[in-house]
Amino acid sequence: MKLWAISDLHIGSDVNRRAVAAMAAHPEDWLILAGDVGDHQDDLAFAFATLGRRFAKLIWVPGNHELWTERHPKAPAGVQRYEELVALARDHDVLTPEDPYVEWPGQGPPTVLAPMTLLYDYSIRPPEVAREGVVAWAAEAGIYASDERRLGAAPYADIADWCRARVEMTARRLAAVPAEAATVLINHYPLRAEDVVLPRKPRFAPWCGTRATADWHRRFRARAVVYGHLHVRSSRFVEGVHFQEVSLGYPRHWDPERGADAYLRRVL
Repeated sequence: MKLWAISDLHIGSDVNRRAVAAMAAHPEDWLILAGDVGDHQDDLAFAFATLGRRFAKLIWVPGNHELWTERHPKAPAGVQRYEELVALARDHDVLTPEDPYVEWPGQGPPTVLAPMTLLYDYSIRPPEVAREGVVAWAAEAGIYASDERRLGAAPYADIADWCRARVEMTARRLAAVPAEAATVLINHYPLRAEDVVLPRKPRFAPWCGTRATADWHRRFRARAVVYGHLHVRSSRFVEGVHFQEVSLGYPRHWDPERGADAYLRRVL
């Protein structure tokens, strides 16, 4: 029995959708979907139905693309959008950040799998750049995040306020994990600023998580940290913890001839 992970399937791309449809069955294994499965609820439903037949259990956390407000009148935004996606996942028997954490049933020491929704707060930026000027600072390098116009935060004042609430709530839940259990921390965004590695667009960093989680791998006894978002796959060990960026990305970020199965990353 194995625990695999992948993120950023972006199945709005026909190339990616066909690759997901062609993925092999792993009937005894579990799969983490670490966000940005697609932009629309139909994308999520397709992925949950398709991969739910191939794996024994799916675990999902939302990325920014899932949380984007859809372009039609009266489309849900912010927390309402998130809650609708959680309901959709539960309809497909997919574990979400709103469900009780589960203990990994495979081999090894007691380990709790902790899917999280933490968002970002613009804190991953150079110290000389003020929060109020971060969007303009990124724009100087030609960077403008679509989140600025498509990611709602209602009823919170803004995305940083929503992030703060999620961080506080999630920290309380993780603190309640029994002391004898290790964890696998699962989030769409990196937990440490050091892992925000963006060689081609470094000024996109403010939309890549929060500094508030920098010590969570130690604080909450992580065996592994799983994240995506960057479209820059990586695997590194820090203080004995395996940090993995597990994204597939758009077709230009991977080799479609290899198939999506080649980009599954083993976690446990």
